[in-house]
Amino acid sequence: METAHQGADRAEGEEQRPSSPSEDAAGPAPRRRRVGILLAVAAVVYALDVVTKLLVVAKLTPGQPVHVLGTFLQFDYTRNSGAAFSIGWGYTAIFSLIAIGVVVVIIRLARRLYSAPWAFALGLLLGGAIGNLTDRIVRAPGPFRGWVVDFIQFPHFAIFNMADASITCGGVLMVLLAFRGLHPDGTDERAEHEAERAAEAEAAASTDAGSLDERQP
Repeated sequence: METAHQGADRAEGEEQRPSSPSEDAAGPAPRRRRVGILLAVAAVVYALDVVTKLLVVAKLTPGQPVHVLGTFLQFDYTRNSGAAFSIGWGYTAIFSLIAIGVVVVIIRLARRLYSAPWAFALGLLLGGAIGNLTDRIVRAPGPFRGWVVDFIQFPHFAIFNMADASITCGGVLMVLLAFRGLHPDGTDERAEHEAERAAEAEAAASTDAGSLDERQP
């Protein structure tokens, strides 16, 4: 049976025992990557783009617009060899290579993606890029030269598709996030600056309090 003296010695030894490397390495819980959000948003955008294009090709005739909301919104089936919103006609192969580059960059960036808003924005961009790239690969006149299906038309505006809208929304959101100071790796410049100012204010208050204590008799 262990005596009280032996128990005290054992407790003291445990307190003096150095921590193991595994215990030292155990810090705060690691941040979660937001790849799931990225892939989910991209999958939804891609599915919507593919389904709407299939319906347009099957149901509409080029040059015969369908009035959805009078003259404000029409579905006008056209084929575009350029980029989003019918920009850059005749450069289909070049835009195909650009789209592939965008997809590769986003996939590589996903390894350091810890921000949910950035994951959402990049998912919009990824889904739209793959949607239009699919058209360029599988549609006539041939691989990487195929024409993209456009059909959404507003007054005095270029005809576009769901992928174009997704790419634009993703790009605008990324610009807003950059201005906000939020980075893909989850760091928040504004929050860090506010924490630094709060720490400086607390340190100044502590210094002032110490000075008052020293002056008092």
